[in-house]
Amino acid sequence: MYFKYGKTEINALKEKDPILAKVIDQIGVIHREVNHDLFSSIVNSIVGQQISTKAHKTIWKRMIDALGSVNADTILSTDIDFLQSLGMSYRKVEYIVDFAQKVKNKEIDLDHISQLSDKEIIIELSRLKGIGVWTAEMMLLFCLERPNVLSYDDLAILRGMRMVYHHRKITRPLFEKYRRRLSPYCSVASLYFWAVASGNYEGFKDYAPRKRAV
Repeated sequence: MYFKYGKTEINALKEKDPILAKVIDQIGVIHREVNHDLFSSIVNSIVGQQISTKAHKTIWKRMIDALGSVNADTILSTDIDFLQSLGMSYRKVEYIVDFAQKVKNKEIDLDHISQLSDKEIIIELSRLKGIGVWTAEMMLLFCLERPNVLSYDDLAILRGMRMVYHHRKITRPLFEKYRRRLSPYCSVASLYFWAVASGNYEGFKDYAPRKRAV
């Protein structure tokens, strides 16, 4: 399943932002996978922290193959050594097991959390071990499909914004200016900033100052 958007979001963004409009026309429709299961999405995000995309995919596949389904019961039915053997650090395993225990003990109600506002969800999820604001924002976008997510903590989004708007740096005030302009469809704009930042499309460069060689 992919993040759902269509003419309503595209037309609104193109009307608000002529520069982004050209990017949207060049790239076309973007298909980004979503996972509506909040538990497995959070675990998947913890697994992927600070490792390459390739390593992330490999470890996640091992988990699926080993557990069948990633949920609180399957996590708690195994042990820490086994989970570590899949390729994760002890700390990541600790975060995942702690999360599973809180869900199992009903300290955390994921169904309730999913009904909260974006801001409230970020606050609730950020209380979990190993989950920060950025991870919570990614849950909003790629699990709950919230329409208005633009993350200042995402380096690729900032890179994409520099490349689209020809800025040397995206300061917080400048970021907020674009957030207001692109609201309430920031999530779709995020997809295009990520696409540009990937380097897969011609005509874009990063305007950030180059670091001097030591």
